[in-house]
Formats: sequence, structure tokens, C-alpha cells
Amino acid sequence: MQAEHAVGARGEALLVRHHEEGLEMRYRNALAVAAVALLAACSSAPIMNVDKAAVTTASGKALNREQVRTAIVGAGAALGWTFKDENQNLVIGTLNLRNHSAVIEISYSPSDYSVKYRSSTNLDEKGGSIHKNYNGWIQNLQRGINARLSAS
Repeated sequence: MQAEHAVGARGEALLVRHHEEGLEMRYRNALAVAAVALLAACSSAPIMNVDKAAVTTASGKALNREQVRTAIVGAGAALGWTFKDENQNLVIGTLNLRNHSAVIEISYSPSDYSVKYRSSTNLDEKGGSIHKNYNGWIQNLQRGINARLSAS
């Protein structure tokens, strides 16, 4: 009888341990799923647009429309963007990297410029969000434009 009781208590202990291991495994699985979901969410961000960025030069001199266009196209070309004139105040820029592409429109005047998202391929654009690399490309473009304007 005592041996049966010992086996019974030992069996209960094994069952409790097995149950705890099962809970621990479910907890780990839930954490893994949450981590994957979090990483997926971190790869997208709200689409960045540049609205009426001021055209400024280091010398303080005013630039004409063509000088602003030249700074925009030159900065973009240095980063791999290609441009097509839509009208005298608007260029359409396209960046193709591997199997991704982004299309933007840049309106400009002697006093300011704006960069707006137009379309993309393989950048997971959805509901005002896009792959975070897109925003990096726009930030680099804006820095390049500002540097060229400043040097004009």
C-alpha cells in the first residue's frame, strides 16, 4: 500500500510537472508569435511626404525655378532616382532598387518644394503605411536637395 501511495504521489508530481512544461511551451510559442508580429509591424511606417520645404541657400540669395529644379534632379540622380518633367512646376521621380520601386511627385517653386508619394511596387503600401525603407529614401533625397540648394 505504501509503495502504491509513493507511485501515486510520484505520478501526480510527474503530471504536475508535465502540465507546467506544457504551459511553459504554450507561453514560449505565444511570445514567439508576438515577436514575429511585432517585427512585421516594425517594417512599416506612415508614408512620409515633404510639405513646402523652404528653398534656402547659404549665401541667402534667391534662386529661380530652374535652379531649384536642377538641385532636385541632381540630388535625386546622385541617389539613383530618375526624373521626368510633368509640367514647369512638377517632376515625377522613380527609384528602382532590386525588385522594389517608388514613384513620387515633386512640385517646386523658387520659394519651396514638396515631395509626395504617388505609387510603389513591392513596398507593402497599405492604408497610408509603407515599408520603412521608403521613408529613408525620402529623407536621403530631402537631405541631398537641401545640400544642393544651400550650395547654390
